[in-house]
Amino acid sequence: MEKDQTENSAIHLTEDHIKAILMDIFLAGIDTSAITMIWAVTELARKPTAMKKAQNEIRSCVGKKGKLTENDVSQLKYLKMIIKETFRLHPPTVLLLPREAASQLKIGDYDIYPRTRIAVNVWAIGRNPDIWDNPEEFIPERFIDSLIDFKGQHFELLPFGAGRRICPGMNMGTAVLELALANLLYFFDWKVPSGMDIDMEEEVSIAVGKKEALTLIPVKYNIREDDETRHC
Repeated sequence: MEKDQTENSAIHLTEDHIKAILMDIFLAGIDTSAITMIWAVTELARKPTAMKKAQNEIRSCVGKKGKLTENDVSQLKYLKMIIKETFRLHPPTVLLLPREAASQLKIGDYDIYPRTRIAVNVWAIGRNPDIWDNPEEFIPERFIDSLIDFKGQHFELLPFGAGRRICPGMNMGTAVLELALANLLYFFDWKVPSGMDIDMEEEVSIAVGKKEALTLIPVKYNIREDDETRHC
């Protein structure tokens, strides 16, 4: 596209534009999904009953087919609860992107003047005890029969932001995350090495991941004859 453009082209594409697009893809589209998946597996490793429940749901749905598809993932209700709970506890971008006030307004006891930069702390919102019961605990079941979602309509859960500036990669990132996490849980049983404690310290960066790498032992899951029946 850069080579084929002319002086009369509506948009003049440069190498700087291409670099910016590639950086957005890696930082916003790939890194954040990988970080969220690592946090999800970390929390499940610390709570084996939740991991087993998720695996039973996935393996019951897939059966002996031995392969997950996007259609299968759409049926996995508990997996979606796990992802919501992971977004609540570990939003990949803690402060979202900064916003600028277009006019004067009042939030609580604070007067916000035009052109003031505002940072929304979604990490703090997700752990606010006035909003969530037992906010520091990983409890996917809290979303059973709950209407709260992360698509910008509920301010209790805003990992992708909201409004006109909501993350444009939300649908793609969520689809990739669901499919990748479902495959990891379907094909392997994950074990914590003997005598090892899982460190939960966060590493402060553009996207907040684990400071210490997650170390687990994968045990290949063997599809049995009684797995043939699918239940989704």
